[in-house]
Amino acid sequence: MSEMEINQVLAQMRLMATGAGKGPGEGPAEGGEKVDFGALMKDSIDQVNAAQKQARQLSDAFEAGSPDVALPEVMVALQKASLSFQAVNQVRNKLLSAYQEVMNMQV
Repeated sequence: MSEMEINQVLAQMRLMATGAGKGPGEGPAEGGEKVDFGALMKDSIDQVNAAQKQARQLSDAFEAGSPDVALPEVMVALQKASLSFQAVNQVRNKLLSAYQEVMNMQV
């Protein structure tokens, strides 16, 4: 996954965060609904898990000789699962890096 793709994912998360409110003491933004970052990450991880399960099921069905599953379909599902896992992993790495920077700040 390239740096540009990682930055696009982070930009989308920032956009969602600005729509949710700017800080812990402030009320919700114009949309009127706060977005829970933990829930957002959990949903992302659940989506990655679902993509991996679907890819595995397609792969197993293809290996078993199911006539309903084509090789290109299996390959696309596997690539989607791989890319989504890499994206979540990169977001996690960026979050850990940001956390470490904040923890190293002198107050």
